Amino acid sequence: MKLSLYLNALSLATLVSGHGYMTIPKSRTRLGSEAGIDTCPECSILEPVHAWPDLYAADVGRSGPCGYNARVSVDYNKPGSAWGSAPVATYTAGDIIDVQWCVDNNGDHGGMFTYRICQNQELVNKFLDPNYLPTLAEKQAAEDCFEQGILSCKDVPGQTCDYSPDCQQGQSCWRNDWFTCKSFNSGRCQGVDGAPHNSCYSSIAGGYTVSKKIKIPDYVSGHTLLSFKWNSFQTPQVYLHCADIAIRPRPGMTSSTTRATTSTTRATTSSTQPPCEGAVTVTETVTAPACPASVSVTFKELVTTVTGQNIYVVGSIPQLGNWNPDNAVLLSASQYTSSNPLWSGTINIPYGTSFTYKYIRKTGTSVSWESNPDRTYTIPCAASATVSDTWR
Repeated sequence: MKLSLYLNALSLATLVSGHGYMTIPKSRTRLGSEAGIDTCPECSILEPVHAWPDLYAADVGRSGPCGYNARVSVDYNKPGSAWGSAPVATYTAGDIIDVQWCVDNNGDHGGMFTYRICQNQELVNKFLDPNYLPTLAEKQAAEDCFEQGILSCKDVPGQTCDYSPDCQQGQSCWRNDWFTCKSFNSGRCQGVDGAPHNSCYSSIAGGYTVSKKIKIPDYVSGHTLLSFKWNSFQTPQVYLHCADIAIRPRPGMTSSTTRATTSTTRATTSSTQPPCEGAVTVTETVTAPACPASVSVTFKELVTTVTGQNIYVVGSIPQLGNWNPDNAVLLSASQYTSSNPLWSGTINIPYGTSFTYKYIRKTGTSVSWESNPDRTYTIPCAASATVSDTWR
């Protein structure tokens, strides 16, 4: 009988329609939708879980901090053909930026939402490797790290930071560092912007934008993740998404910053209560690298050629010819062997530059391009960088 009740509850939970996903900066989910890979970007859901009033009770499981869409069997915690290869936006530490998500008209479940950055680059790198799918343990470890990196509503001067009208003082949801939707019976998440129906794309019933501002922390990374989390009030659901971003040092940023972290299990109490007993505060020094004006970037392309053929790299920036094949950069075959058909070349490109590019093959005056989509890259904060590709 208990099993039957559980299965019925699970069935009801998965039949709920419509929901929401992060749109600005472009989340991996939005990119998956725009590429035609994800037919329902708002359907990436962690369910059935205990999502209210304890915002931290639910383990993320296979959803991880970037989301899993069971409807199309897409795991956004691993870079795919249309997402994760490079940052979609570059910010400066200390920037106050606009962020936005889209709530579906048929699935506005109310509740609270937040944006987070995990400052453990080694852990985040596991979610940037196109050849690796993070384990469940790594997904949970990353989620725990993101929970410690909440970008508080209160960090933005002049921004109104309310308590949820569907939460009572004393409950763990009684906090205003997260953002809140309107009362479930009056406005819900649609009421945050008051935007018109279809102000954002939703595949089920049309969407409404939900906009806020966050402050980028004093943290530097050539490629990291901004994670979005929405805990539903009405239904046992949590929505998780992430966007690939870069953070460069702000002008005048000191060479080192002190960051305090708390080594504990995930908090399950109100933010107005003291830390859990046994918490250990660790102070570490984080050194912000001095980014060079330009970076020496080596392009390596594996492609089989014959005598008379040459390989070039061309792209959307002046250093790569502004997509003009006549101005493309010739690569060298000095390391080419039959078992390792490598063409390579080194170019200086300004730090922080984001661009798209492709490789082309020239045979006399004939030019052939590798297949779509365009490749993307953002120049990291480093003295040198290597881009390794294979002809497609």
